[in-house]
Amino acid sequence: MLDWTDRHERYLLRLISRHAWLYTEMVTTSALLHGDAERHLHFDTSEHPVALQLGGSDPAELAACARMGEEYGYDEINLNVGCPSDRVQGGRFGACLMAEPEVVAECVSAMREAVDLPVTVKHRIGIDDQDDWADLLRFVDTVHGAGCDCFIVHARKAWLQGLSPKENREVPPLRHGLVHRLKEVRPLLEIVINGGLTSLDEAEAQLERVDGVMLGRAVYHHPMLLAEVDARFYGDDQGIADEWTVLARYREYMQRELERGTALRHMTRHLLGLFHGRPGARQWRRILSTEAPRAGAGIEVFDRALEAVSRAAGRPAA
Repeated sequence: MLDWTDRHERYLLRLISRHAWLYTEMVTTSALLHGDAERHLHFDTSEHPVALQLGGSDPAELAACARMGEEYGYDEINLNVGCPSDRVQGGRFGACLMAEPEVVAECVSAMREAVDLPVTVKHRIGIDDQDDWADLLRFVDTVHGAGCDCFIVHARKAWLQGLSPKENREVPPLRHGLVHRLKEVRPLLEIVINGGLTSLDEAEAQLERVDGVMLGRAVYHHPMLLAEVDARFYGDDQGIADEWTVLARYREYMQRELERGTALRHMTRHLLGLFHGRPGARQWRRILSTEAPRAGAGIEVFDRALEAVSRAAGRPAA
């Protein structure tokens, strides 16, 4: 998710689940080819398995960026054909490309030629008035013809005119049934469903119809949702992480990053939902959201927030 799933967020999530597949925020080809590639591509080795999500529409540029992702050690290259923002449309990538499946196929073909990694596509069920079953099937078949075998499908269409990105996550109705139907008629493809799923019970129910489930904002706002993923879906019962253990390890990470010059706010902003609905959650959020952004803020801000929430929970501070 653009501006959300950065490397700090992914490091945090990996502390909670050892097996869940993680995706970067969408990175545009121009940002990699003409900007600070190291800033966008660097990640901690503990994040594996992790996929690099690209935004673009030029096959040669996407191929070059896919090679960069492979050189940095990513496990998958994913092309975003689902983001509906005006900024993305202006660059001719994201959801607007669903109107041009042949272009998407050319991009996929170029990336597959460039790397040995899996190349996948994330998309909507449709856009604007191109939202019927035939449009979706044509898009998937055209892109599959270029060698893509895995499709991550957001079960809402996108209105490219008249709705904001936030409204595009809420207004168009969810149509999970279309994604289920896609798996039924194309059983050899790997179909991963996305959109509107907020619990592991819902995810497990979806796995009766599709091959995988992508959870986005639900996990961002409530990261401990991933705590049971390893045991429940991967057969790894080495122990469910609790928030206190996660925070102790994340604190060590933050200390290392602070020494490298990373601002505290870039790391603590991902922690605000960790104690959602729990005693002390308001104090936790207040301290982190007001004090961490201040110039020169150090680990003592995190420690103060942790002490407040620990006290509210009747637990000695770590």
